[in-house]
Amino acid sequence: MTPKDHARAAADLLQAEQTGQQIGLLTLRHPEMGMDDAYEVQNAIYRAKLAEGRKVIGWKIGLTSKAMQYALNIDIPDSGILFDDMLFENGSTVPAGRFIQPRIEAEIAFVMKDAIGGADVTRADVIAATDYVAPSIEILDTRIQRSDPDTGKARTVFDTISDNAANAGIVLGPQRHAVDAFDLRWVGALTFRNDEIEETGLGAGVLNDPVQSVVWLARRMAQYGQSIAPGQIILSGSFIRPVECPSGSDIHADFGTFGSVDIRFA
Repeated sequence: MTPKDHARAAADLLQAEQTGQQIGLLTLRHPEMGMDDAYEVQNAIYRAKLAEGRKVIGWKIGLTSKAMQYALNIDIPDSGILFDDMLFENGSTVPAGRFIQPRIEAEIAFVMKDAIGGADVTRADVIAATDYVAPSIEILDTRIQRSDPDTGKARTVFDTISDNAANAGIVLGPQRHAVDAFDLRWVGALTFRNDEIEETGLGAGVLNDPVQSVVWLARRMAQYGQSIAPGQIILSGSFIRPVECPSGSDIHADFGTFGSVDIRFA
């Protein structure tokens, strides 16, 4: 893809977000598309949002579970950018029409007290730089069709990365814990929609250890001259499958002694 192609794809995705009308698969438009192209499209969206006055509040890591990697035939996670207008208060209601096809995932969030970056970041570095961890819900949306209606072709990881890793919102639970207060591999969640359990999972599903997920992010960002800043939120990756959230969905993620998170969709 050319820089002009990247810019056009980013503009189309931004328009889809604004209008609520999905676009077709970028991988059908550009069969030659690769990982670097996908991140170039995401970076073009990043620049456009900064120009609009948005601020970066953190980063999300996706595709951390083996099940999702096998489904998309990849062997690495992906990442996306959290902006200030994506943050929802615990227990609040997402306005009708805010998203196109919202889904949620349960995750462990890391809130950083120190900057961290570089190709040689270690697990100990992440632990030392973390202010606290908290239960969280990530809200996903897709500005790209999940599959092409004519060919049936499903979107690929390149489509998803271009679409800011399907990122749309974040809800933090009120509980804050020292990063070493729990064995995060054993922190799990019962995820309810309208009082019925939809999904369960454990933190170990995230690259065997959510801390390792943040290590991966810091190292990947270093390849692009980026780093994690103090105060930023890192969504370490979902350990459940996405839960669909049509209008009227009332979501409760119960992390046991780790806390809980709630969000409703009008």
